[in-house]
Amino acid sequence: MKIREIRAMRGPNYWSVRREKLIVMVLDLEEMEEKPTDKCPGFLDRLKDMFPTMYSHRCSEGCPGGFFMRVEEGTWMGHVIEHIALEIQTLAGMDTGFGRTRGYGEKGVYSVVFSYIEENAGRYAARAAVNICQALIDGRDYDLEPDLQEMRELREAERLGPSTGSIVEEAASRGIPWIRLNKYSLCQLGYGANQKRIQATVTSETSSIGVELACDKEDTKYLLEQAEIEVPRGDIISRERSLKETCEHIGYPLVIKPIDGNHGRGISVDIRSYEDAVKAFHAAKEVSRRVIVENYIRGEDYRLLVINNTFVAAALRSPAHVIGDGKSTITELVAEVNKDPRRGFGHEKELTAITINDLTKTIITDAGYTEDSVLAEGEKLILKDTANLST
Repeated sequence: MKIREIRAMRGPNYWSVRREKLIVMVLDLEEMEEKPTDKCPGFLDRLKDMFPTMYSHRCSEGCPGGFFMRVEEGTWMGHVIEHIALEIQTLAGMDTGFGRTRGYGEKGVYSVVFSYIEENAGRYAARAAVNICQALIDGRDYDLEPDLQEMRELREAERLGPSTGSIVEEAASRGIPWIRLNKYSLCQLGYGANQKRIQATVTSETSSIGVELACDKEDTKYLLEQAEIEVPRGDIISRERSLKETCEHIGYPLVIKPIDGNHGRGISVDIRSYEDAVKAFHAAKEVSRRVIVENYIRGEDYRLLVINNTFVAAALRSPAHVIGDGKSTITELVAEVNKDPRRGFGHEKELTAITINDLTKTIITDAGYTEDSVLAEGEKLILKDTANLST
């Protein structure tokens, strides 16, 4: 089988006026034109073993298991590839289900059409589906996980952020049209005189001065201080030679972070020695030219949501952690926590899967453990030093 062409539809099109995001793959079945599924011994069993969740594909039969019925009766491989492309996207966290396979006008050549959520992931699914189908025909083992992970990463690289995505979903549910204006999170809601633009929680109604101030921790702290709002004592430095004096002046424990960073990047907390302060300083410098050093204050971490100047919700944010059971290693406890169906890769679900990265390893070491250590029953071990959605 050979792929001739892969195109992406991004609006009303020949295949559908309602489903605007479609991949159209021109596929030459070559010798497989003479070998539909009922003439490939064991094909259906191998397909069921690899994709038991395909039982939900109703296909033209209109009932659960309908697609498997079609495969048993005999259908062409282009039709199978269409369903595989849809299923692997769903397994990678992009639930989608529209497909069509039609003759291209040449013997053995078909237009394989299926919906996508993120374009590059959809293009990848087209190529992967052909490879998977060929492996099923040949009776070869095929490891799906690398393809699924690649599509997850493509999805995370392209998808709208969680804030923008939530707003766009709500707009769509109200019948408000929207378009993406760049490869990041800048979107337009509505058209003409009614249009509004958003990027995460910043809108075309947002004060630019407000944004500038909120993005600069130095200015934010100064204005809060002037308003008699209590803020941590601290200082801003840009050179390592100023670090020791600043640490001694403020006093340990400390927080060191970039002055204009986000997503928790470059932040170190509960620093209790100059050696650790130097490491934290360099981590912050990778994100920002200037670094803020301030008191470490213990307490709860809340994220507040304000709409139209009215407080509407609060979330208590807890850093990623595990709780010992007296028999499992830290690595095993992390694996158990990650089984929570609410956890996923990137921002695909409410919670993010916990990763053991260099920062986590440092925290584990500082606590006097290794990844293979067994925590006492009920003991809580914090694994990240921030509690935002990304970690």
